[in-house]
Amino acid sequence: MKPLEDLRILSIEQFASGPFGSVQLADLGAEVIKIEDPSSGGDVGRYVPPYQEESDSLFFETFNRNKRSICLDLTNDDGKRIFHELVKKSDVVYSNLRGDVPSKIGLMFEDLKEFNSKIVCCSLSGYGMTGPRASDPGYDYMVQGLAGWMDITGEPSGPPTKSGLSVVDFSSGLIAAISILAGVHQARRDGVGMNCDVSLFDTALSMLTYPASWNLNGEFVPTRTRHSAHPSLVPFQAFLTSDEWIVVGCAKEKFWSRLAIELDRKDLADDPRYDSFVNRRENSESLLPELEAEFMKKSAEEWLSILSEAGIPCGRVNTVEEALNEPQTINRKMIIETSHPRFGTIRQIRSAVRVGDSAPEYRRAPFLGEHKDLVLRELLNYSDELISDSTKLGAFG
Repeated sequence: MKPLEDLRILSIEQFASGPFGSVQLADLGAEVIKIEDPSSGGDVGRYVPPYQEESDSLFFETFNRNKRSICLDLTNDDGKRIFHELVKKSDVVYSNLRGDVPSKIGLMFEDLKEFNSKIVCCSLSGYGMTGPRASDPGYDYMVQGLAGWMDITGEPSGPPTKSGLSVVDFSSGLIAAISILAGVHQARRDGVGMNCDVSLFDTALSMLTYPASWNLNGEFVPTRTRHSAHPSLVPFQAFLTSDEWIVVGCAKEKFWSRLAIELDRKDLADDPRYDSFVNRRENSESLLPELEAEFMKKSAEEWLSILSEAGIPCGRVNTVEEALNEPQTINRKMIIETSHPRFGTIRQIRSAVRVGDSAPEYRRAPFLGEHKDLVLRELLNYSDELISDSTKLGAFG
């Protein structure tokens, strides 16, 4: 039995953050039923270019494998009735909508407890369900700016910069998945469901971690650092070699001592200006040019060989294609395949979650509304006549 095979989630989700959270659970065996809005063509992720055909895209495939899809009009009385019948047989109602929307369309525990007293209602929104921004639409890019991330990312002389990936979206999806699992655990233990209020902004703010603590408790002001340097540990940054960039990190004093030896610059290790974390940080403006000049004397491959042999943390700055072909990527079987009638064999990255020894199974993402009959027949025991009547009443759009 798969780890989460006894978990059923009704998901009113779209785009990246919500689906990224639920795909982690689907890969672990949870039954995730996407409730898609027929009036808008379903999850907007279906239409994200490039590699998009009809109501499918590789973007959508990435976030929605192992799920089922049913179109339901939740503004229609018959559609609501079917949704409530599904709630009776589910553990979780999960949404990533604007913070004020779940209460408006009846996705809160208070709205659904009469149908299932143990239902866990998890809302993932831009800013949460309370506060002055609760009704604002929130996206990763905006939140990276609002939460201070862009102010400390990029070169000091450059503009504020966002991460190359939607890290807030993805991290928020993981926080939502953790919240769902904790909520279900409590509901099964205590017999009472609840609301889970997760937001992109809260997630991004919480990830400020130690720079926030330094700022809240001292005079430290986080700033952008040259060559993506660590805010306090020196040296710990990207260095340009004679041909490529590498990252070198001296997170312990022993690594600094070894680095000075491998650079043939023992004089730097003996210099009192550089003999501790504190002193190297205070004198980084004189130290780093010395190190940069040394790294330019050899190629990336030469330096990585030398530093690795000495046990100094280091790594190449890969392109995406190089990262996908890393021996570690291959060894860990991080690339999986699904078969798709439109795109053929689709290769994508697996979830990083690993539980036990059983290998997950992977099924392509669903077509829009593909599992309507299966869900209604298997879960609700609907007859053909009842399905036909519900269709005539507009439950499915």
